[in-house]
Amino acid sequence: MDSLIAAAGRALAVGDALGALKRIALREDPPALALRGIAMAQLDDYPRARELLRRAARGFGAREALARARCVVAEAEVALAMRDLSGSPRALADAAVALETRADRANALQARLIAVRRLLLLGRLDEAAASLTELDATGLPPSLAAVAELAAAEVALRSLRTTAAREALQRAFDAAQRARVPALSAEVAEARAGLDRCAARIVHAGHEQPLRLDEVEALLASGALVIDACRRGARAGERWQALAGRPVLFALLRSLAEAWPGDCDRNALIAHVFRTRRPDETHRARLRVEIGRLRALIAPLARIHASARGFVLVPGEERRVVVLVPPIDGDRASLLALLSDGAAWSTSALALALGDSQRTIQRALVELEAAGEVRSIGRARAQRWLAPPLVGFTTILLLPAALPSE
Repeated sequence: MDSLIAAAGRALAVGDALGALKRIALREDPPALALRGIAMAQLDDYPRARELLRRAARGFGAREALARARCVVAEAEVALAMRDLSGSPRALADAAVALETRADRANALQARLIAVRRLLLLGRLDEAAASLTELDATGLPPSLAAVAELAAAEVALRSLRTTAAREALQRAFDAAQRARVPALSAEVAEARAGLDRCAARIVHAGHEQPLRLDEVEALLASGALVIDACRRGARAGERWQALAGRPVLFALLRSLAEAWPGDCDRNALIAHVFRTRRPDETHRARLRVEIGRLRALIAPLARIHASARGFVLVPGEERRVVVLVPPIDGDRASLLALLSDGAAWSTSALALALGDSQRTIQRALVELEAAGEVRSIGRARAQRWLAPPLVGFTTILLLPAALPSE
C-alpha cells in the first residue's frame, strides 16, 4: 500500500472525506477507486459511490478476494444508506465469510452489522436479535463497537425493553467518544434523546396523556387491557390479539374501548365504522355480524355485551381498559415514520418494510405529497421519497414490528 492510499484511508477512518479526496481524486487504480467510493458515500453522493465501488471490485478481480470482499461490504452499506432493500443478502454473507477466513475481523463484523441493520429496517426483530447475539465485538475499533451497540439498542427499543436500551446506548456513547467521529456521536445522542420524548398517547373520555417509551412498557406490563392503535391489536398481560388485517373489527374495538366503562351507541358505531350518516337495517345487520366476529376473536381478553342503546366492552379479570394511540394521527403514520429518518426511500423499499404492495404505497405517497407532508426527488426508477423530521416525539412505536411479536 503506497503512502497516499494509506493517508486517504486514515482520513476516511475519522470522517474526513475531503482530506481523502485531495490525495486520490485523480487516481483510477482499484484501491483509489474504492477509497473514492467511500469518500463519496460520506459526502452523501450514493449513486456515484456505488459506481466507484463496483468499478473497484471489478478491478481487483477474483485473485484479490480480500479487497473485492471489502468493496462488496462497502457497496452494501451504500445500498443501505440509499434504502435499497431489494437485493439479496447472500453476497454480503459470502463477503463476511471471505473476510473472516482471511482474518479481517473488523470488516467481517461490519458486514454482519449491515445485515442486522437491514433486518431492522424490514422490522424483522427476531432475526436481527439472533444475529446480534452471534457477534463478538470485543477488541474491535471503537467506531464499530458503537455501531454494534446502536443496533442492540434499537432492537431493545423496538421490543420495548427500555432498561436494556439505555445500557446499550451508554456503551454506544462511550465508544463513540473514543472513536471521535462527529456523525456517530450525533447518531448516539439522537437515539438517547428519543428515550425522553413522547412515544404514544393514552386517550379516554376526550382527554389525552402523553407517554414515554418506558411508560408504555410499564403500561403493557401492568395487566391492563390495552387497545393498541400503534400496531392495531389488543394486549392483556402476555396475551396478544392482532387485528391489523381486520380494520373494521379494530375500529369497533377502539370505539368500544374509548367509551368504556360506558356503552357505545349503535348508530354512533355505524357512523364511525361504516362511514354513513343514514344507517338503515342493512347497516344494523352488518354491525351485529361484525360484533359477533369481534366477540370470537377477543374472547380470551374481554367480552362484549349488548345494552339498551348499543354495546359495552367488559374486560376479563376486572382489568382496566386503556386505548394507546400513536403520537401522530392518521392511517399513514408508519409510512411517515419511516420517511422521517432523513434517508431517501424508494417505493419498493417502503413496500418491503411495511409489508404492503408497492401500488398501495404509491397511492399513499401521492396523497401525502398533495398534502405537503412528503416530497419526491428524481424520476421513474430513480424516484425517491423524503419527509421532514418528526420533532417532539419518537417514532419507535410507528416502525414495523415496534411491539413484541405475536
